[in-house]
Amino acid sequence: MFQTEFLNHLKSELPENTSTIDAVATALDISYDAAHRRVSLKSKFSLDESIALAKYYNLSLDRLFETTATEFVTIEKTKHIETENDLQLYFEDSYNSLFPLLKRIDITIFYSAKDVPLFYNLNGDALSRFKYYVWLKLLNPELANKSFENFAPKPSLIEAGKKLGSLYYNLNTSEIWDITSVNSTLKQINFYYQAGQIKTKTALNLCLLLKQLIEQISTKLIAKDIEFKLYYNELHLMNNHVLVSTPESQLLYVPFTLLSYYKTSDDYTCKEAETFLNKQLQNSKLLNTAGEKERNTFFNKIYSKIDALYNLIEATQILDFE
Repeated sequence: MFQTEFLNHLKSELPENTSTIDAVATALDISYDAAHRRVSLKSKFSLDESIALAKYYNLSLDRLFETTATEFVTIEKTKHIETENDLQLYFEDSYNSLFPLLKRIDITIFYSAKDVPLFYNLNGDALSRFKYYVWLKLLNPELANKSFENFAPKPSLIEAGKKLGSLYYNLNTSEIWDITSVNSTLKQINFYYQAGQIKTKTALNLCLLLKQLIEQISTKLIAKDIEFKLYYNELHLMNNHVLVSTPESQLLYVPFTLLSYYKTSDDYTCKEAETFLNKQLQNSKLLNTAGEKERNTFFNKIYSKIDALYNLIEATQILDFE
């Protein structure tokens, strides 16, 4: 029963006129005869072979069982991050996953930006190093008492981040923002400034760099040679999930810790996510085609938030009686 359903599921996912026997032989690295015995049901797939086939052809095993409801989904999670090496590997794995998509014009990446997308914080400047500091400090107990001034990420980590950030910049992406998408970065700057983990001059510089980053994104918005769309939605809360869609398949990333994601290619789940995103877009304003006044209003609200923190830190410095 399982093998029959599994083979039917596999056939439905293969390109037209593709031999099922060849597909099984390729995925399992077995002979044509061995694959034929399995496809003709003369031999059974082992559990390991079933999993290998599912991974190779991106199949959802839970959909094979009639008792499986749509509320249950097979997922994969990214590795736990705690050290600089873990973070570097995370960047490298992300780069390897996204690189094949670079030359495709039929792909869309939707990013529901609760925070400024992490890809923008990877260019190697002081703001990106501050984000590394925040992420690792929250994940690695050994950094609990280390100040930002004494934090020096490895050059290999910085290079891996820059490589990933540059790749994302050139992908066909659509992002949904609210003016609150900068809030977490502003809170992090203020928190570590109040905690004495960053100096006044550094905190002020981080505010300026964040403002420059938003200015760069606004410039990207009107660039003619970049496939980039920015939507403004003030009705729904974003959650940093990412939906990657191609004509052949979809992949959904849902955050479950600070940097780690659950990942699924389950058709039903991805379609549900796509439907939800499309509903968000109906209540969103596409800033690419909005008038100059509407674009400026959106970005000026964000600049005002950054300026407010800058002025607060500057005033604190002036009023320091100690």
